[in-house]
Amino acid sequence: MKKIFLTFLAAAFMLVFAGCDKTNDGNGRLVVNITDAPFPVDMVESAEVTITKLEIRKAGDGISDECPFEVIWEGSEIFNLLDLRNGVVAGLLDIEIPAGEYDLLRLYVDEASLKVKDGESYTVKVPSGRQTGIKVFISPGLVVEGGLTTEMILDFDLSNSFVMQGNMNSPAGIKGFHFKPVIRAVNNSKAGRLEGKVTNKDGVKIKEASVTVRQDTVVATAVADTMGYYAILGLPSGSYSVTAAKENFDTLEVKDVIITNGNRTVLNLELETKE
Repeated sequence: MKKIFLTFLAAAFMLVFAGCDKTNDGNGRLVVNITDAPFPVDMVESAEVTITKLEIRKAGDGISDECPFEVIWEGSEIFNLLDLRNGVVAGLLDIEIPAGEYDLLRLYVDEASLKVKDGESYTVKVPSGRQTGIKVFISPGLVVEGGLTTEMILDFDLSNSFVMQGNMNSPAGIKGFHFKPVIRAVNNSKAGRLEGKVTNKDGVKIKEASVTVRQDTVVATAVADTMGYYAILGLPSGSYSVTAAKENFDTLEVKDVIITNGNRTVLNLELETKE
C-alpha cells in the first residue's frame, strides 16, 4: 500500500512541475538518498530526523519566475542517521522531473531527536526547518538529463548538526542539544567513493578511528566501524589529503589521493601506536 501511495504522490508532483517549467526538454529521473557524516557514536544511541517535504530550484537565468521552487516530495519519513554510516544510504524519493540544471534544495525537517547511550532522550528544536525549509546549495549544479537517472545524496554532518549544551564529563552533565543542520548535497552520479580499512602495523583492525578527507577545507569525514572499515561517498573528482586519527595512535596523513568520477578508490590506513 505504501508503494502505491508514493507512486500516486510522484504523479501529482509531476503535474505541479509541468505547470511551472518553461524550458522542458523532456524528463529525467532523480533519485535522492540520505547518508550521514560521523558523530561520536560511542556516546549516542540514536539521532533521528523527520523529513516532511523536499523542494528543488532550477538554476537561475536572471528571469523572474512565479514558482522558482517545486515540491518533488511530501510525506513524513523518520531516519536514524546513526544507521547511515560508512556507505549506507536510505532512499527518500525516486521520481521523474523536467530535464535541466538545479542548484538549490529546501529540506523541511519537522522534528529532530537524539538519545544518549544509558542516558536521556532529547528533542531538539528545528529553527525554521519546519516552516521555510533548510536551504542546501548544490555545487556544482545537479544536471538532470532526459531519459537518464541522476542520483543525489544528502549527507548530514551530525558532528556539527547536533551541538551539545553542557559537559558530559561534569557533574551537571548534558543539558541538551541545539540542532543546527549542516547538510551536503552531492551529485553521486558524477562523484567517486573512498573506502578502506584502518589497522595497526600488525593488521589488527582499529574501530572508531576518524578519517577526514580534505582539499582546501574539510570535505567529508567517516568513523571506522567495528571491523575497521570506513567509506565516504559523493567525492567530486580531484586530489585529496586523507587523515586518520585515533586516541593513543599517531595521526596519519596521506597526500595526493586521487578520486575519479564514478569509481571506487581503496585506501587502507595503518596507524602506529604512540610511544
